[in-house]
Amino acid sequence: MIGASPGATAQRPPPPNATHNPTRTTSTERRTAVADTDETGERGNRRSGPGGGLLMGRPFGVPVYVSPSWFLVAALITWVFGDQLDRVLPDLGPVRYLVSLFFAVAFYASVLVHELAHTVAALRFKLPVRRIQLQFFGGVSEIEKESETPGREFVLAFVGPLLSLLLAGAFYLGMKAVDPATVPGVLLAGLMISNLLVAFFNLLPGLPLDGGRMLRAVIWGITGKPMTGTIAAAWVGRALAVAVLLGLPLLTHTGLLGNRTEEIGGMDTVMDALLAAILAAIIWTGAGNSLRMARLREHLPELRARTLTRRAIPVENATPLSEALRRANEAGARALVVVDGHGDPVAIVRESAIASVPEHRRPWVAVSTLAQDLTDGMKVSADLTGEELLDHLRATPATEYLVLEPGGAVYGVLSTLDVETAFVKAMARPRS
Repeated sequence: MIGASPGATAQRPPPPNATHNPTRTTSTERRTAVADTDETGERGNRRSGPGGGLLMGRPFGVPVYVSPSWFLVAALITWVFGDQLDRVLPDLGPVRYLVSLFFAVAFYASVLVHELAHTVAALRFKLPVRRIQLQFFGGVSEIEKESETPGREFVLAFVGPLLSLLLAGAFYLGMKAVDPATVPGVLLAGLMISNLLVAFFNLLPGLPLDGGRMLRAVIWGITGKPMTGTIAAAWVGRALAVAVLLGLPLLTHTGLLGNRTEEIGGMDTVMDALLAAILAAIIWTGAGNSLRMARLREHLPELRARTLTRRAIPVENATPLSEALRRANEAGARALVVVDGHGDPVAIVRESAIASVPEHRRPWVAVSTLAQDLTDGMKVSADLTGEELLDHLRATPATEYLVLEPGGAVYGVLSTLDVETAFVKAMARPRS
């Protein structure tokens, strides 16, 4: 699938020092499912990815993970394709399952090529790609930024299905060079058909599929409003989910997909209904996630370091906590900054540390024992807003940051709790 839609999906993001943070939530995820669908929706130099999985390599510098759920699907494909091989090539015997396993691996290699197409296009447009993950129902490319123009969004979405169509064409040409009643002939035919299905499914015009992103780009280009395109494509996606849920079992049961009705048993009907339900759930959820992520990006500019900063007063190392709090109350301040003998800030008194000190002990506790030394990453420009602000906080996790004017003067202290609270309020408020 297109593997990149504003992707994660929490409405209430964790604070910037958490593993999953608001910035991650703005990533774009392009997915390709086993039926090969695209779905929307981050984050290693680790053997296992944040969402689980084995690191398989780093093509173009982008880590590729295989989720444990992939092995379940590979086993299912091996079983189903093996039964089909038994009908076409009955002389294979048990070897048919080895051939089927090869098909499963080759099919997911095609899915990886689909995702790499999105990844290469994103890198070409200077959009960072966090990782690619092969999962239960396909793959996902986690792209960190949103496309800047509808034209780039369209290209980024279209290259995945285009590569799947090119692969289908290559496998078709390969079929012409071999006997169709042989193992290579059957494998090439299966890979051609599966890549055609991948391309067709992903071109359906509803989020979170690649076709939905293309539709979003077209509407965005016509109206000049990306949110309008997202809303339209997401609702088309939800309609597609309902159509898949109801239509796929019906098509199979009536034999319109090429299978003879007398061969359709009760188990086939159940499996078709289960597959339709899973695909419909993926599409419906992805469409909803796309709407939430678009709304998130729409509200990001409301996060401004200057407006979220708490007023702070300077105190020296040896100042008793009770005296420091008294001065802050008189000045109407809500934060304490420890300064040296020259008046330069050297540390921030942590709010959580203050709360942990009982009131009767505060006259005997110096603020220096509750302070966190400042690092360069804990210094934030008062002019930072939106995604730039969240990127800065994510790069240096902390509970409080010193906010400075462009000239270097202390403006105040920014708490990550205040950033999260403002974010939640913005998301809950309808956009006018």
